[in-house]
Amino acid sequence: MSGFVEKPEPLQVPGLVHLHTGKVRELYQNEAGDLVMVASDRLSAYDWVLPTEIPDKGRILTQLSLWWFDQLADLVPNHVLSTEVPAGAPADWAGRTLVCKSLRMIPVEAVARGYLTGSGLAEYNDTRTVCGLALPEGLVDGSELPAPIFTPATKAAVGEHDENVSYEEVARQVGADTAAQLRQATLAVYARGRDIARERGIILADTKFEFGFDGDTLVLADEVLTPDSSRFWPAEQWEPGRPQPSYDKQFVRDWLTSPDSGWDRASEQPPPPLPQDVVDATRAKYVEAYERLTGTSWS
Repeated sequence: MSGFVEKPEPLQVPGLVHLHTGKVRELYQNEAGDLVMVASDRLSAYDWVLPTEIPDKGRILTQLSLWWFDQLADLVPNHVLSTEVPAGAPADWAGRTLVCKSLRMIPVEAVARGYLTGSGLAEYNDTRTVCGLALPEGLVDGSELPAPIFTPATKAAVGEHDENVSYEEVARQVGADTAAQLRQATLAVYARGRDIARERGIILADTKFEFGFDGDTLVLADEVLTPDSSRFWPAEQWEPGRPQPSYDKQFVRDWLTSPDSGWDRASEQPPPPLPQDVVDATRAKYVEAYERLTGTSWS
C-alpha cells in the first residue's frame, strides 16, 4: 500500500473541469478541449507522495521543461500551446501552468538509458539483460553503456511501480509501427539531451518521456528532461562502481531510509514530514540543475 499521504482536494476553477490528480501535477480541461497542466510543489519518494512540499519545485520543473522543448523542437513537436494562466485561476499558477494539446496518449513510459543504474542495474545483475536486451559482462553501478538503449515500461497508477517490459511487448500492445516510432524518437531526444547536458558538465544517465499522437503525428508530452523524470549526475564526480551523486531528491531518499526519520519503508505507514534542512537541500539541487542546464539564474 502506498500513494498519497493525504490526497489534496483539487482546486475548482470556473471554466475548467478537473480530470486527474497525479503525483506532482493537477490536470484540467478547458472549454476549448485543451489540457491545462499545473505543476505542484509536491514530491514523491518510494511510491509515496510526501506530506512536505519543496518550494518552487513546480515552477522549476515547468520552466526547465519549456527550455528543453525549445532545444528539441527540430526533433519532435511538443504539446505546449500556451503558458497563459486561465482566467479565474489563482495568481500562484503563474510559471507552473501549461496549456497543452489534448493527445491520444501512448500507454508506455518511453525510457532511454545511457548508463546502468536503478531498476536496470537490478535486472542486469540477475540476467545480464535490461528489458530483454543483452549487455556485456563486467558492468557495475554507474557504468556507461556501449550505446544508449530503449527500455520501455508500462505506466502504473499512483503508488504502484512502473514495470519494465520488452520492446516486443510494446509492439504487441501498441503496434509495430508505433513501437518503432517511439523507440526512434526516444533515443533521438535522449541523445540531444545527453549532448547538451554533457556540455554543461552533467551526465544524463537515463530519462523517461511520454508521447501521444496528434492525428498521425507523434508529439512529446508531459514534462521533459527534468530532475523528476531523469537522472542527472555531476560529471566531475562520476565514478562507476558506486551510487552517483545526483541532481534530484536523493537527500529525501537518504533521510527517509536513515534512523533519523524513524520510518520503516517496509511498513504500510506513510512517511513522516521532512525536516527543513532536507527541504532546503533538495530545493537547492533543483535550482542548481536548472541553472547549470539553462545557463540562467533562478530568481
